[in-house]
Amino acid sequence: MARVFRNILLMCGLVFWGAIGARAEESPLRELATGDESRGWEGVGRIDMSGTGFCTGALVAPDLVLTAAHCLFDDISGLPIDLSDVEFRAGWRNGRATAYRGVRRAVVHPDYDYKGADGMARVAHDLALLQLDREIRLPGLVPFATSGRPRKGQEVEVVSYAQDRSEAPSLQKVCHVLAGRPRILMLSCSVDFGSSGAPVFRVEGGAPRIVSVVSAKAEMANRKVALSVLLGDQLDLLRARLDAGEGVIGAEAAPMRRFGAGTARAQGGAKFLRP
Repeated sequence: MARVFRNILLMCGLVFWGAIGARAEESPLRELATGDESRGWEGVGRIDMSGTGFCTGALVAPDLVLTAAHCLFDDISGLPIDLSDVEFRAGWRNGRATAYRGVRRAVVHPDYDYKGADGMARVAHDLALLQLDREIRLPGLVPFATSGRPRKGQEVEVVSYAQDRSEAPSLQKVCHVLAGRPRILMLSCSVDFGSSGAPVFRVEGGAPRIVSVVSAKAEMANRKVALSVLLGDQLDLLRARLDAGEGVIGAEAAPMRRFGAGTARAQGGAKFLRP
């Protein structure tokens, strides 16, 4: 089962983004099924919602996980979910995780509006930071560093879970930045339900650094693409809000409705938004 992944049907054509150019060669998804294959990627994990769905997230500090904001909202009510139902499973692979942690608190981007009418505006601010109930400090499991905006045409890579590959992460070693808008990138990367919150990496000095977070899948000129939120200085903003207790979901916030009825499964239909 996989949490609903936003699927945006873009009606405005190439004028909206500018020409996206010829298709560059992409690498296929590769399942990280063994310990050797997944080494170095254990900081990417599955965020489980009490067995009713999941998203993807990445460790950016021993007790902080970066993901998509829409993962924290009930699809029917639009209210924040109960974090007691949420578990981060670092390096989840074949029924086991490198580490299991609950989520104590969370914050979303202050400009994110789950119920907002403008789908593209939601994508542009679709970021959340989860604070785990205990730090993860294990040999070889190192939080990921971040970096700035990649250029159009530049190679990036994505590690994600999805509805048909939920039991091990998959790596797409080469996909490309097709186009960009302020705060949003259009990517050639392969994503699907459950990939929400997946980290998009740029390799610098031989090390992967997070540059954006997967928010949605879309179509542009009959081409399947992924939309991701640029990170930039937004991680610092989320950390500051968490430290100050601003807009916090969880331990320091009023009780929220439990995440239950109405949760979308992997077989659920896609949502089409027309920004």
